[in-house]
Amino acid sequence: MRVLGVDPGLTRCGLGVVEGLPGRRLQMVAVGVVRTPVSDEPQDRLLSVQTEIDQWLADWRPDAIAVERVFARANIRGIMGTAQASAIPMLAAARLGLQLGMHTPSEVKAAVTGNGRADKAQVTHMVTRILQLADPPRPADAADALALAICHVWRAGTDGRLGVVTSTTNRIHEAERQAQAGAPNRLAQLHTQHRAAARAATARASARPAPSRRNV
Repeated sequence: MRVLGVDPGLTRCGLGVVEGLPGRRLQMVAVGVVRTPVSDEPQDRLLSVQTEIDQWLADWRPDAIAVERVFARANIRGIMGTAQASAIPMLAAARLGLQLGMHTPSEVKAAVTGNGRADKAQVTHMVTRILQLADPPRPADAADALALAICHVWRAGTDGRLGVVTSTTNRIHEAERQAQAGAPNRLAQLHTQHRAAARAATARASARPAPSRRNV
């Protein structure tokens, strides 16, 4: 099982790919951080994150995506970018038909360190040990992304989700084959359904009798 962990953020978005099965040694496949300038417009920053995540999906072809579940804290303005960035991997999972896992920070900390209140240094230390890395992944966003992927692999083994994971390579190849053959993909089908519903609503509105007017 191969999992892409995403620690969402606009300034720094951590990405980490882990491969393995519960009860067996896990291996780091790739790790990195997407950075976007604070001076850029939010839509441009989101596009940069999306472009990079799409590239990672194409390069590493994971079976699942694990994303940190965002909670509203006192700093609502500061968390908006994180919430917006988290939608990108969620939509990618839906678009590609990948398994999606949403894990809270305490769940990830408990899975990796055994303590749901562990700090970032402890998480980084345990990620380094679990994956048997020569050097700790830096910055902390990268370590958090790997921790998310590790958590998802282990939790998938305990709740029976491993049985529903199929080959991502086959799914992507099938989507590419359908696109080349001109067959509509799932996204195109959703758009078609939305447009049909909009046209039906417009037709119903047009069929209604015009309200009578009274001269006052």
